[in-house]
Amino acid sequence: MGFLSARRGRSPQSYEFVPTSPSCDDQDELQRDKPDTHVSIEDSPADISINEYQCSGQARSRFTWSQRLAGISSLCSSNEEKLEDALPLLSPATKRSKHSYTAHRWFKNLRVSYCLLFTVAGVFIMLGIIQFISIVCGIVLSFFPDEFDKAAGHWRRVPDNDLYADITHWPTDISRDIIPVGCHSHNDYWRRVPLYSALQAGCVGVEADVWLIDDELYVGHTSTSLTAKRTLKNMYIDPLIKIIERQNPITQFHPALDQPLHGVFDTDPSQTLILLIDFKTDGEKTWQRVMEDLSPLRERGYLTYFNGTGLTNGPITVVGTGNTPFNMVTSNSTYRDIFFDAPLNLLAEHEAIAPSADADVPQDSAATAEQPTGNAGQGLSGISAGDIGPDTFNWTNSFYASVSFKKSIGFPWRFHLTNKQMDLIRAQIQGAHRRGLKVRYWGLPSWPRSLRNHIWNVLAREGVDILNVDDLQSATKQEWKVNILDW
Repeated sequence: MGFLSARRGRSPQSYEFVPTSPSCDDQDELQRDKPDTHVSIEDSPADISINEYQCSGQARSRFTWSQRLAGISSLCSSNEEKLEDALPLLSPATKRSKHSYTAHRWFKNLRVSYCLLFTVAGVFIMLGIIQFISIVCGIVLSFFPDEFDKAAGHWRRVPDNDLYADITHWPTDISRDIIPVGCHSHNDYWRRVPLYSALQAGCVGVEADVWLIDDELYVGHTSTSLTAKRTLKNMYIDPLIKIIERQNPITQFHPALDQPLHGVFDTDPSQTLILLIDFKTDGEKTWQRVMEDLSPLRERGYLTYFNGTGLTNGPITVVGTGNTPFNMVTSNSTYRDIFFDAPLNLLAEHEAIAPSADADVPQDSAATAEQPTGNAGQGLSGISAGDIGPDTFNWTNSFYASVSFKKSIGFPWRFHLTNKQMDLIRAQIQGAHRRGLKVRYWGLPSWPRSLRNHIWNVLAREGVDILNVDDLQSATKQEWKVNILDW
């Protein structure tokens, strides 16, 4: 191919034929005419013309865009075989680019997974650190007395004889501002200041486990925890006498004792304090010694008693549990000042509500099996199950109706009480109240605290009279809302 060029100085009729390079399109046609020829930039001759070099650049550009389009198409396809069929002219470099992109995407997903993993691990580590700090703070704070423990000095002290003391104190001020609450201080002897901590919290019930050893009643959870000074008389009888005497003073303004006598709480003088005595040793032998230790309270008229026809309330009501023999409680039909802790599980109003009716309610063998009349434990000592009738336990011989929550109702594995469990609780409460007894469940779940608070709230709402608690502060403040930190 060429073009005609007119040179200067020559006539217009004179032309010279000048060969030119073929156009890029013509070169493509020539290239297609050469089926087995492939020319790269490296293989091109050194004296390649500018037009040829430009055409080769445009070809490279078009080829590069075809590779890119093929790569984008490969992302839209999940099947490699379909990809190769659709793009048979892809060069090996293009395939390597595709594999590189796949590897890049895999590494990117791996990085995202590691980020999520590290985030979750970081959250759990932070929760662990917070829990560790909480445990350490709890251990540190446990060495310091709380507001209930500090109050022991207030209960024991005598007002100073000065003008300020005469104005700010009065004879019955030892329980000032304390509102009694229906809670029972479980294992009260474990408190930093037994008896006084429970009274300062407002609990209307305290518990003492007694062991008869060498004709003395020692207080402790096990025999290994007993000491010579920790006796029923030293820890409970004598302190209660001093408290009740201060609550019933004789002064120039009040020369005679009130009848009935005032109890330990100045805000509610009619509220009795329940002293639950758990017999740990043989029931009949321990009974005689308990009766002797209660003599100072009995002689002063401080004890609630049954006189054969009615009940006379006193500042202190004594209830026997554990191996307390029921036959000894009922042996005197005209005077009783120790009352029984009846088996709540045997008092349910509706027999159709059986523990075996629901998998969440365990079977209580005590309700069906014959029990010996000896030391059979709470509610069954001194009487066999066969001798228990519908009205065996009533207000004339018993005060509490108690049972283990876990054994009778069952643990709330679903973190809430089922309908069967609620029906059983209501039947037991109804049966106890019909007999004039106060309901108490022991062995309640204590953790997580949110679950414990939920059960406290349910029991109080359903009419349980006494909450058996270890955490005095949480129970008496009645702040039982669900809190995530309680876990």
